[in-house]
Amino acid sequence: MQVTETLNEGLKRGYQITITAAQLDEKVNAKLKEAQPEIEMKGFRKGKVPMAMLKKNFGPKVLGEAMQETVDGAMTSHFETSGDRPAGQPDVKMDGGEDWKEGDDVVVNVTYEALPTIPDADLSDVKLEKLVVKASEAEVTEALENLAKTAQNFETKDGVAADGDQVVFDFLGKVDNEPFDGGAAEDYPLVLGSGSFIPGFEEQLIGVKTGEEKNVEVTFPAEYGAENLAGKAAVFECKIKDVKAPADAAIDDELAKKFGAEDLAALTAQVTERLEGEYAGASRAIMKRSLLDQLDGKVSFELPPSLVEAEANQIAHQLWHEENPEVEGHDHPEIETTEEHTSLAERRVRLGLLLADMGQKQKIEVTDAELTQAVMTQARQYPGQERQFFEFVQQNPQMRQQLQAPIFEDKVVDWIAENAEVTEKEVSKDDLEKAVEALDDA
Repeated sequence: MQVTETLNEGLKRGYQITITAAQLDEKVNAKLKEAQPEIEMKGFRKGKVPMAMLKKNFGPKVLGEAMQETVDGAMTSHFETSGDRPAGQPDVKMDGGEDWKEGDDVVVNVTYEALPTIPDADLSDVKLEKLVVKASEAEVTEALENLAKTAQNFETKDGVAADGDQVVFDFLGKVDNEPFDGGAAEDYPLVLGSGSFIPGFEEQLIGVKTGEEKNVEVTFPAEYGAENLAGKAAVFECKIKDVKAPADAAIDDELAKKFGAEDLAALTAQVTERLEGEYAGASRAIMKRSLLDQLDGKVSFELPPSLVEAEANQIAHQLWHEENPEVEGHDHPEIETTEEHTSLAERRVRLGLLLADMGQKQKIEVTDAELTQAVMTQARQYPGQERQFFEFVQQNPQMRQQLQAPIFEDKVVDWIAENAEVTEKEVSKDDLEKAVEALDDA
């Protein structure tokens, strides 16, 4: 096999790989000979089919496999020997194309962009500031009050039922003056406006009072689950036993137990921790931006044009959709990239390659547990389809890489921060929010 360099300009590389017909034929014969013991054909015992007949029947298929394996092997050997790492999928073209015929040499031209060699960055002067926000008593109280609203209670009221009130009643449903299965209940608590009963039912209970009896007349939807009731007119004989108004739950130990805490003190601690965790996440984003700003420009190296172009296109596409949120998918005119898009893309590609290089040199890896957690988090966006999402990720290496990449980058950032000079600065929630807004505007 002969490998000849045809292009070496910047990061662009080109090679011509020549596989002689004799080499290819030798590989085909070896593959057929390896498979011969397991092949059966009419008129021959298993493993006794002549080589000439095997070549006639299976030769074309094996020839294609042999060509692919040989080219792949040559490229793998080249990358191991040269140390090149392609920035993207190499472009492979075969001379002759459809005009190639068996017995000819195979000539393949391979072109790609190599990833650059990245010099070590001096991190000795990296200085970071970590903004710390403590949850105030007012913020914790507000969070507890919001929890109390979600744990709503109902208390008996004077007067008539209004939208949002709870009506406790007995009912008996009839179709054609005959009761039907599942159409009766006692002491049923129904929140008016909840939409739990068939359309038109709850509205007719607005204005009722305790002790009142009322017939509610409705028609079951045509697509109702029970075929014997679908589209039928019905009358529900209702006896109102209690009318209750919504009331926020008291902020006490009972509320805490509803949310899985032992008592109010434990719930308060959990709320405080959650709030400060949210502040810490925002603080980390600010510190990360500062770190990236300091890293940018520390080292200089050539960037693969294809990566910059792809990133610039993605940035332009994302910004266009932010300005045109009513348009979904790719059903829109071609989006032109600007110098601003390209400049931002160059920064992202440069920092991405630098962080990847640092992570590899420090042997930083994403663990199976970390990847599983990321998959679980992503799967929550598809309620009821979590299993299918897990299977999709398992079968899709590109998707796994998309989930691993931000985890890997964050671990590299954490490693740099652990070895940098970090000072803490306690600030207010408002100051933190202003700093976050400044990030968005940058």
